[in-house]
Amino acid sequence: LVKIATPDPWKVGSRGAGMKAKKRLNENKLLTGGKGRYNPHSASFKKCRICGQSVHQPEAYYCQSCAFKKGICAMCGVRLVNTSNYNQCAV
Repeated sequence: LVKIATPDPWKVGSRGAGMKAKKRLNENKLLTGGKGRYNPHSASFKKCRICGQSVHQPEAYYCQSCAFKKGICAMCGVRLVNTSNYNQCAV
């Protein structure tokens, strides 16, 4: 018989045996599932540069209400709309 350079797929017995990750038994998924999930109370949210309120998007500089009143982008602060002749009310 001749030896071949490739591994034998039937040698391990099952198709998932080569993987390193193992299935966890008796795991409560409600307790362990939220580790990588979005957290609204995390410290990655900055304060608004105008009013000091917490912003709603990570890496944003202005809250949505101040960005709407000033006509600027909440993420970068670029002026999008000329609001000099507007009578805006953000209620």
